[in-house]
Amino acid sequence: MEPEAMPRPAALIDRQGLQALIDALADEGYRVLGPMRRDDAIVYDDLAGIDELPAGWTERQEAGRYRLERRDDAALFGYAVGPHSWKRFLHPPVETLWTAHRDEHGLTFRAPEPAEERFAFLGVRACELHAIAIQDRVFLDGPYVDAGYAARRREAFIVAVNCGEAGGTCFCVSMQTGPRAEAGFDLALTELLDAERHDFLVEVGSAAGAALLERLPHRPAGEADREAAATVVARTASRMGRRLETDGLKALLQDNPEHPRWDDVAERCLTCGNCTMACPTCFCTTVEDHSDLSGTSAERVRQWDSCFTLDFSYLHAGSVRQTPRGRYRQWMTHKLASWIDQFGTSGCVGCGRCITWCPVGIDITEEAAAIRATAPDWRDD
Repeated sequence: MEPEAMPRPAALIDRQGLQALIDALADEGYRVLGPMRRDDAIVYDDLAGIDELPAGWTERQEAGRYRLERRDDAALFGYAVGPHSWKRFLHPPVETLWTAHRDEHGLTFRAPEPAEERFAFLGVRACELHAIAIQDRVFLDGPYVDAGYAARRREAFIVAVNCGEAGGTCFCVSMQTGPRAEAGFDLALTELLDAERHDFLVEVGSAAGAALLERLPHRPAGEADREAAATVVARTASRMGRRLETDGLKALLQDNPEHPRWDDVAERCLTCGNCTMACPTCFCTTVEDHSDLSGTSAERVRQWDSCFTLDFSYLHAGSVRQTPRGRYRQWMTHKLASWIDQFGTSGCVGCGRCITWCPVGIDITEEAAAIRATAPDWRDD
């Protein structure tokens, strides 16, 4: 992204100031959600204070591998991204669309009441901000607005964190989605930690963010603080675990539907759908209708689905994509190519979750590079 013409307003807070931030959000009625260590992973869940943050922990991520390791410092945000994304709060895995009840007067249909819950997300990475923006295009910007998503998204308060640690499967630099948060947040933090201090540079991204910052104990940020924050981000950008060449990638994938690499990946792919479940932008769902045994009540439920399941592409005569080859090709080509035709942007933000959480370690950057390397030569002329 282009650098900003003017720096955003910024201040410094310490650990106590971060706790005050969490408390202030809770006092305003937000459900504060943030990272914590649980079940040998860093996940997002309800957060009451900084003692629940994963202090001194980081992740080691490679294709099909994830483990937590101790750091040699007490960084609160010294990790990349875990298995969860914020999608599961804004676009929940299971959601009731309507209920119906039968009585002596007939059938009554009711839509669920709009959610009164107000989310505050703490620790949103730059790639995840882009993912939320992509889902905004899907659920808010089209001709049919998703009412549930709109209610949850409209009330959300976002505290971003600029990345101080690159994961082994991260490639946000390639996708121009990080590691610095540029937009889409109310406040953005950069953790500044050395032998002499543990502070957070706070940048303001909205009027609501500015108002909240005024309630916190803070002090002005100097030029040295801004430079230190810039150094953190620059160091992270130089340590990406993966790289994806995006020039011409859309045409490359769309022009090579019969490339033999699709057969190679099909031999390894389990079609489990882990990549789509972990992905922060995948939005595909299915709908199920349930009724009780008496026939007096019913409900329609929407839940996450995946283009890797046979039923997802089922038409009256059967599944359109019956092979792992066809389903993986659909997912990758949609994510990196036809998504651009639909929504004006790639569907990938470079978080690397699909690589890390693939049980057999299939790497989307490796697959794209392999097709690029052999695409001009594989056809028989």
